[in-house]
Amino acid sequence: MIIVTTTPSVEGHRITAYKGIVTGEAILGANIFRDIFAGISDIVGGRSGAYEQELGRARETAMQEMEDRAAALGANAVVGVDLDYEVINNMLMVSASGTAVSIARD
Repeated sequence: MIIVTTTPSVEGHRITAYKGIVTGEAILGANIFRDIFAGISDIVGGRSGAYEQELGRARETAMQEMEDRAAALGANAVVGVDLDYEVINNMLMVSASGTAVSIARD
């Protein structure tokens, strides 16, 4: 299991090696917006459950890809994780990035 944190360290554990920057990305295609807004009745109080669900899936995909890349480098943790959301040509990209590290598990 890889520990993932937004902090620069893992409390109670010493970083023993820095393996490098790792990233993961997921892109929601343009049709996701059309499909979601076709079901506009899903929107309650300004929130769309379908849209939030798709964003959640994209975020999980990006995070899992980042963790897989960290594991491939021999890391057992990723620190300083940052999530970004960008719109590119009517597509939504979710990216996760952080620093893969080895920590001592005392």
